[in-house]
Amino acid sequence: MDLHGPLGLERKGGGRGKRFLRLSTLSSTMAALTLLGLSAWTAFLPLPLRQDAPISLTPTPPRDQLTAEVSPPTSGNEDAPIKTSGPQDGANVRRTTTADGNVVTTFTPGGRKGPVIIGTSTTQDPRLAGQPNEDLIERAAEGDLPTVSASGLRPFDFYARPWSGARGTRIAIVVGGIGLSQTGSQKAIQDLPEDITLAFAATGNSLQRWMQDARRKGHEIILQVPMEPFDYPANDPGRGTLLAEKAAAANLVNLHKAMAQISNYTGIMNYMGARFLADDKAMDPVMRDIGNRGLMFLDDGSTARSLSGDFAKAIGLPHAYADVVIDSQVDRQAILSKLDELERIARRNGQAIGVGAAFDETIAAVTDWRNEAVARGIEFVGVSALANENRP
Repeated sequence: MDLHGPLGLERKGGGRGKRFLRLSTLSSTMAALTLLGLSAWTAFLPLPLRQDAPISLTPTPPRDQLTAEVSPPTSGNEDAPIKTSGPQDGANVRRTTTADGNVVTTFTPGGRKGPVIIGTSTTQDPRLAGQPNEDLIERAAEGDLPTVSASGLRPFDFYARPWSGARGTRIAIVVGGIGLSQTGSQKAIQDLPEDITLAFAATGNSLQRWMQDARRKGHEIILQVPMEPFDYPANDPGRGTLLAEKAAAANLVNLHKAMAQISNYTGIMNYMGARFLADDKAMDPVMRDIGNRGLMFLDDGSTARSLSGDFAKAIGLPHAYADVVIDSQVDRQAILSKLDELERIARRNGQAIGVGAAFDETIAAVTDWRNEAVARGIEFVGVSALANENRP
């Protein structure tokens, strides 16, 4: 229709316009149908895109249950519980493969036998303190001898009494002669605080029983080996004494016989031995054997001519010197005076070592004085804690 023409009148050729309109309408309709068909075909056409993983219908573990994803196990039995690695673990562990291929590890509490012990694998479990570590034993003709394990663990480390690691004032007191007297040995083990080190005489009796009692009580222990004094044989340390003039092989046999009397000790301490300790030829094989077995050497400090420290530095042997013999006079007041001297040395140097014997007077004085010294801020440690490592 011509909007500018008179009403009721049409331009010439109006029919042609109507035909053009019908053709246009038909084209538009066909185009719309084509577009609609193309859209439908596109919607159903699969595209080369990553598809999401199928939804797993495996129930989700409760929120209070600890889970963690881990690499798939190599064994074919994924649902079998895994045995825990030791008595300190106490957890049940189960791995399950879900429908989507993931592996879920579930930890649940398990029953425990005995208390939980927190420590390291390089120190002895206190519950087993009376038993030796089989990895630290060498079977020899003289008996069971201490040795370094295949992994490098030393008796010096494994049997050492744990301590705080703090660098305050530290004192170690060694009470020796355990095994020489039944009543003295029993009194020392029962009455002395557990942080006092006990030295067992290789010539004593019932040493294995006393060792187990001492270790279960918590004491660190060392072994006293008899060595030749200057006035030998008038002054005889006992059977199996290491002698300066003896062949190295003979001294090593006697050393090994002494070592085999007990186990669970951190080191060797001389019993007498002023002459032997001053002889370099006699000392050399003995000190090397002690070092190769992963032990320390404690020199009681009774002779200024001792070569033990020089050998220790040369071969990398853990070593310590005693600073004070606390009971050279077996009298309570004299012992307390020596203990006060020991404390002065410790406060000056940071540490000190005192040695004595299992006399009744020594045991009583050490027990009382130690309790007072603890209140003054002194830490008492096993003697191994104060040894110089002398590592190369």
